[in-house]
Amino acid sequence: MKSRDLFVLLGVISIVVMLIIPLPGWLLSILILLNMSLALIVILVAMNTTETLQFSVFPSLLLLLTLFRLGISVSTTRSILSEADAGGVVDTFGSFVIGDNPLVGFVVFIILVIIQFIVITKGSERVSEVAARFTLDAMPGKQMSIDADLNAGLINEQQAKERREKIENESDFYGSMDGASKFVKGDAIASIIIVIINIIFGLIIGMTQMGFSFGEAIDTYMRLTVGDGLVTQIPALLISTATGIVVTRVASDSNLSTNVSKQLLQYPTMLYIAGGTIFLLGLTPINFFLTGSIAAVLIIAAFLLSRRSNVEEPSTEEELAQEESEEMKAPENVIGLINMDPIEFEFGYGLIPLADTNQGGDLLDRVVMIRRQLAIELGLVIPVVRIRDNIQLNPNEYRLKIKGNEAAKGELLLDHYLAMSPGIEDDDLEGIDTVEPAFGLPAKWITEAVKDEAEMSGYTVVDPPSVVSTHITEVIKRHAHQLIGRQETQQLIDHLKESNPILVEEVTPEPLSVGDIQKVLAKLLREHVSIKNLPVIFETLADFSKMTTDTDLLGEYVRQALSAQITTELLHGKQQLKVITVSGEVEKLIAEHIQQTEYGSYLAMDPDTQQRVIQSVSENVENMSLQEETPVIICSPTIRMYFKQLLDRFYPHVTVLSYNEIEPTAEIQSIGVVNVA
Repeated sequence: MKSRDLFVLLGVISIVVMLIIPLPGWLLSILILLNMSLALIVILVAMNTTETLQFSVFPSLLLLLTLFRLGISVSTTRSILSEADAGGVVDTFGSFVIGDNPLVGFVVFIILVIIQFIVITKGSERVSEVAARFTLDAMPGKQMSIDADLNAGLINEQQAKERREKIENESDFYGSMDGASKFVKGDAIASIIIVIINIIFGLIIGMTQMGFSFGEAIDTYMRLTVGDGLVTQIPALLISTATGIVVTRVASDSNLSTNVSKQLLQYPTMLYIAGGTIFLLGLTPINFFLTGSIAAVLIIAAFLLSRRSNVEEPSTEEELAQEESEEMKAPENVIGLINMDPIEFEFGYGLIPLADTNQGGDLLDRVVMIRRQLAIELGLVIPVVRIRDNIQLNPNEYRLKIKGNEAAKGELLLDHYLAMSPGIEDDDLEGIDTVEPAFGLPAKWITEAVKDEAEMSGYTVVDPPSVVSTHITEVIKRHAHQLIGRQETQQLIDHLKESNPILVEEVTPEPLSVGDIQKVLAKLLREHVSIKNLPVIFETLADFSKMTTDTDLLGEYVRQALSAQITTELLHGKQQLKVITVSGEVEKLIAEHIQQTEYGSYLAMDPDTQQRVIQSVSENVENMSLQEETPVIICSPTIRMYFKQLLDRFYPHVTVLSYNEIEPTAEIQSIGVVNVA
């Protein structure tokens, strides 16, 4: 335990001891002065913070200081009633304030309590309640603002995390302050009760047990009681003032003193008016010398402030332009130009309402949901999508870039709906012929007037924001393998290491590097296999990386280990999976043309044979599409990888599986065979 932690713990224990054990007068004097010192430190810190969270310990500190002050009050009460003495500090305060009139001192004490209880404490309590309520009500809006800035690329993931934590801490702080302000209120009430007890019982004890006359008892116990009340109420007043400062503080770049002086004196003309008003008061029976002196001070201050503001006037336009030019020449500004966003969404000025929340646009919120959806489906944290307008595009045009390269584009008509054909064209439906951008289906842009007619005809009708969000989702899915690099892979490894540290240590950094693991994961994503089940993937890599470090082969082993996942995704709840099989002749032909090199293996087949195989695949895929079935080709594990390489150029979206990637419980029906024509 650190020494400072031990010091705080001992301090709390000492407070409890003060409530039980009688303390000598000299020790009480030390504790009273310590209490005043702590109160001064607290109010000075409160004045010099620039935002409330810089003093987040204040609610807990307020409780400890209140308990400390009450402990002192209990100890001094015990000493006053039992010995008619509470130390030199209490006696000095009482004698100085009371003088020759005990009643005046008592009135002064009552006024201090009223100021603290009614003015400061009551106001602080109300401000705390309102601040806590408004802070909690504003949390959802602040969270949405952070998500919007994150999607717009204005902040990164780390900055978003820090801002979310700040919002949570603010809500906790104001909630705590709402309750902590009650401590100050209770302390003021307790002080009044303690004073009354000291006076009443002091008179009784003094006259019955100590033999004091009524006058002597009044003088002694009134002096000590008022002195005790003052030495506890002055620190209490400072603490309650600090509470008011903290809860009324508005976040800024400067402390309270700077803000007060800067904002109060920012209008020198107002000082001239104030000085003139005070000078006119001197024409009344009020002392002219006094009012004239104050007016002169105000007018001189206004003159000095006016002259300083003239000196600090902004530079001319030429000077500002020169400074901007110099900044542009700085190397750090040039370095910033080479940064590239992983995903960029650009749109023409006609589509600005999509992203403008003031015009009802919800594109930023949709992008947040897309990233969450893809994280669940693919197991990959999609980078922030930078959204910006581009005047070089047509007004209704948009495009999506992946790592600086255009991956997709399309056009939207914001005042129309997109009606996708059910398969039977309705020439009577009025609209603008187009193609649905995500899946390439025939569609029409229709107006609000014919929306109901289109839905009655079986068309699927969607609004423009849904069209573009679906398009973004599908494009990111197709290019997910390009979005996972070594940095993203390391993040996934770190996440897995929190729950499976031994498994991660067995795979990396030996025998597989982060780059090797990244290639395996990218290979899976390229063929639309989710990498969410990282434990199974790493278990497989741990088993087979001892035999080979060929990432292509490791990817095949991982696919086989994920057979249950792959089968479930293909069945989509159906009982039977319809597939195209590869004939033994074709499998033998492919196996004979596999070339092994030191950099890996690849398929080296002559163009004529390739063409005949592709022709057979084309016929089977077309036949399967007519049956409204998703094309799936199944072959032996030894050639699956090479057969997929062969098809990628012509049919990149056709799924190729090996027999080992299908669960034994799945029912398979072959509706076609790939042969060499």
